[in-house]
Amino acid sequence: MKPKLSATSIDDAEQLVAIRIAAMQESLLRIGRFDPVRARDRFLSGFRPEQCWFIHVGDQAAGFLSLDLEGDPLLLQHLYLLPAFQNQGLGSMLMQMICAEADRRALPIKVGALRESDSNRFYLHHQFEQVSEEEWDIYYIRTPRPATGSVHPLFGTDK
Repeated sequence: MKPKLSATSIDDAEQLVAIRIAAMQESLLRIGRFDPVRARDRFLSGFRPEQCWFIHVGDQAAGFLSLDLEGDPLLLQHLYLLPAFQNQGLGSMLMQMICAEADRRALPIKVGALRESDSNRFYLHHQFEQVSEEEWDIYYIRTPRPATGSVHPLFGTDK
């Protein structure tokens, strides 16, 4: 089933925080950094509803993504799926749509991932290249490819 996106608002902040914590908990526990208060504060400090979308599968909220479409490179700030929706190809489907949009715009995509998170393999699988790392995060960039075919209307002018 294809994912659908819907706009977020400031009123959705706590629901988004809960999704983020649920999606990251295992990775944060693995490196000894699970702190729900810090996770909440870190997300809220940079939350911009106009750059954030809920991911729906059917009538269920499966996660959310946050993508700055105005920059060069495009900045994928968040891509979180609830554990029940992970490892089913949904993340790959979303990433293909995000990459197709970046290719259409002829722009690279930059993303960061928590060290030792499964997301590192995910980004490498989707042709991102590691460009730097810090104590807790690894940063990647994906250069644009020639656009082919039609782009799913994931990121139109309307949300």
